Amino acid sequence: MKTVNSRLLAVRAGAKLMAITLLALATGCFAQPNGGPASDARSAGHTVLITGANRGIGLELARQYATAGWQVIGTARKPDKAAALRTLNAHVLQLDVTDQQSVDRIANDLANVPIDLLINNAGILPRLHSISDVDFDDVNRAMAVNTIGPMRVTRALLPNLRSGGAKTVVNITSQLGSIANNSGGGFYGYRESKAALNMFTRSLANELRADGFICVVVHPGWVQTDMGGANATLTAQESVEGIRGVIENLSSEDSGTFWNYDGEPLPW
Repeated sequence: MKTVNSRLLAVRAGAKLMAITLLALATGCFAQPNGGPASDARSAGHTVLITGANRGIGLELARQYATAGWQVIGTARKPDKAAALRTLNAHVLQLDVTDQQSVDRIANDLANVPIDLLINNAGILPRLHSISDVDFDDVNRAMAVNTIGPMRVTRALLPNLRSGGAKTVVNITSQLGSIANNSGGGFYGYRESKAALNMFTRSLANELRADGFICVVVHPGWVQTDMGGANATLTAQESVEGIRGVIENLSSEDSGTFWNYDGEPLPW
């Protein structure tokens, strides 16, 4: 993969100042504007929106991007339970990715605000290991959150991404969504939802490649979160450091690809 530093240069200072002002008005917060084009992918003035940012991988993504100087917009279904996210000086917005009205509202709140990077992270994990145990309400919920949710959010924020400097969409998937790697079965509903998310990302990449977009899916590894459990092999910090490394090294040729958090490509 080639470096994307050149693609992550901020838009003109005046446009960025206007965007940040609009963001401050929309969220009730004030963010420091960037004084000019960035010379590094981690410098201030870039904006990332992260769904499901109130805990786990999403919260760690918000923490690391905020520390690196990015303007962070973090969403949560219940913002009143996002105290840790607020301590990062992130802009916290309410969002239920399964609710079209909620998605429309956030798009309206962020109208004219450029977004460089969208990370669709919100997800759920139904643990259904036998077809006889399948609860179709759980399966429907998994598809609504893990697949249709990112589709809703991405479509709603396309105008923001088009005006951003990086035009990058990262969907957090799972290796359990890899058909080639499925040798164990189980995880009904979850595997299917992530495989569908992968296909959506590939289609999106094909459609938007000519417009300069980069769209990828990234497996975060088995992470010590509420979803991954205490026996997982990675801390959230380790996982996110890897994910950020993957993102920072993407090139246009990588659009439509499937990555492990450590930078290794994964099979569909």
